[in-house]
This record gives sequence, C-alpha cells and structure tokens, in this order.
Amino acid sequence: MLKPATIFRFLKIVAKIAICLYLIILVALMLFEEFLIFPAPRVPEKRWTKEHQQEDVTFSSADGTVLHGWYFPVADQQQSKGTLLYSHGNGDCVAYLDTFADMMRNKYSLNVLVYDYRGYGKSEGKSTGTGVLADGHAARKWLAERENIPVNEIILMGRSLGGGVTVDLAANGGARGLVLESTFSRLSDVAAGQFPWLPVRLVMRTKIDSIDKIASYKGPLLQSHGNADSLIQFEQGKNLHEAANDPKEFFELEGLNHNDPQTIEYYERFREFLDRI
Repeated sequence: MLKPATIFRFLKIVAKIAICLYLIILVALMLFEEFLIFPAPRVPEKRWTKEHQQEDVTFSSADGTVLHGWYFPVADQQQSKGTLLYSHGNGDCVAYLDTFADMMRNKYSLNVLVYDYRGYGKSEGKSTGTGVLADGHAARKWLAERENIPVNEIILMGRSLGGGVTVDLAANGGARGLVLESTFSRLSDVAAGQFPWLPVRLVMRTKIDSIDKIASYKGPLLQSHGNADSLIQFEQGKNLHEAANDPKEFFELEGLNHNDPQTIEYYERFREFLDRI
C-alpha cells in the first residue's frame, strides 16, 4: 500500500504536468490565433475559370493592400432591382462563390460583388481583424462608385465571419437592407464556445464585436441561423438579433448546422425581404 506522502508527490507531479499542458495549449492558441480565425483555404487554379460572365475587379484597401473580387452585373440594368455586396465566411473564397453570385444576379436581378479579404484568394496581404473590416469598407466604396450610388443604397449580406464585417459596414454608413446568415454576437463568443475551458475572452486579440455595433444601424434586417449550429451557437444569433433595431425578422433554420445550405423556405423569405426594401 502506497504511503500518503508518496500519493501526494504523485498527485503533485500530475498536477504540474496538467498545468504545463494547459499553458502550452493556451500559448499555442494565442500564437496561431489569426490562422485559426482566418484559415484562407487554398484554391485550385481551375476554380478561377470564369463561367458566368463575371468581371475581374481589383481595388485597394485603406492601407494600400490590393484586393480582388468578382463582379456580376445584371445584363439589362433597367431590370436591376438593386446592388448587393456579399462578405463571405472565414473558410470561403471568391472562387467558390461564382454559382451563388450568379444565382443572386439571375434569380433576384441584383448586381453582385463578391470579394476576398486580404490573404484570401488573389487578394494580397495577411488577414487580421482590423484588416478584414477595412477590406469590407473598400469593397463597398468600389461598388458604390461603380454603380454611382450612395453607400447606404447597397444591400449588405454577410455569412459567419462575413456577418461581422457586414454589421460593421451597416453601423458605419447604413444600408438599403442588411442580411445576416449564421453569424456571431462577438468573435470571442465563438472562441469561448469552442474552448470553454480556456480564458479566451481575456487573451484573444482579434476583436469583432457585432453586438456592440448593430444598434447603430437603423434599416431593415433579415437574419437567419440554424438551431443545430455547432460552430456559432444559435443563442449568439438570437442575442445579436435582440440588440438590433426594428424593422427586423429572424428566420430559424430547423435542424441546420453551420455549413448546411440554406433552405428553399429561406430564399422565399429573402425574396419577400427584397420586395419590401
């Protein structure tokens, strides 16, 4: 039978090892924070084939970083029902959005700009929280100048990380309408949900706090979120929605996880939203 002193020494060693492992994991997450938030997926060259008569566009962010996007104008501008800026999630890229943007153009008669944040696709630079927000503003500025309209006449649409960029835009310049899909209250809330045993809110450097900004937007809002979302909890979407001003509506996607495609019912609601604005 082990003596109490021996057991105590063993437990002390185990505790030290556990603390060391905990600190190593915490430091690793801090060092690789930007990579985890902005994975910037590699894109096969064949994905850059333009199959939908979109235009290659480039423009500069506030610090001079050159960004790339694809622009999908409605062929007959007299038939256009508006102009849409789409900000994608952290695991996406312009090259994977051509079918989506073409659908928005053909089915809903919208002029559409999809663009890549710095470090993504063919855009230059390295992604940071402040950088991607600045990139959203640069994309909106280019689109407003191209269409010769005020920035608050652009419909803003963002998914996941892009929702944070989109809320920042809407809060600083307004929008004809705001569409948010599966987005967060705060970026740190996402990290805390994934790593509840780490003090991520205290050590996280990248700050995108949509819930603190959305009240500055005064226009119409359509927001959707899957109630089985395992990445960005459903409650985060509801909390963000509660902080927003009227007129607003929330579309609950029954049984959908974060990366599941939107439903036919959602797109019917989206069309109704466009008709109202």
